[in-house]
Order: sequence, then structure tokens, then C-alpha cells
Amino acid sequence: MKAVKGVLITCDAAVKQILLQMNERRREDNYFVIEDLDQTHLLIKADEEEGMRQELEVELEKNTYSMEP
Repeated sequence: MKAVKGVLITCDAAVKQILLQMNERRREDNYFVIEDLDQTHLLIKADEEEGMRQELEVELEKNTYSMEP
């Protein structure tokens, strides 16, 4: 197995589930999650961190309620 540089992500359980769903929507050769460690920690590929954060922002915006005038 080849070594992969990773970044430890700490988040709440709800955000972790969103990240895991985002990961599952990708092709198998393009997953960003290296290891699901526990309820609040994920190890992700270091070179995917910025893209993952941007994609997460979009997902969180979809789930944000705003009152439209």
C-alpha cells in the first residue's frame, strides 16, 4: 500500500455525515476520506482539503434556512 499524506478533520457528527455522503458521491478512485476514525474525526487526503472545504460550504448553504422577503 502506498503512503498518502493526510489531514485530521475534527467536526460534529452532523457535518461528518455530510462529508461521508459527499465522499460516497465521488468515483472510487477520487475519494477524499482516507479513514473514518470515530464520531467526530476523519482523516482526509491533504491535497483534497481545500476542495472538500469548498464543497462542504456549498452543501451547508443548501441546508441553511433563510427568510426571504
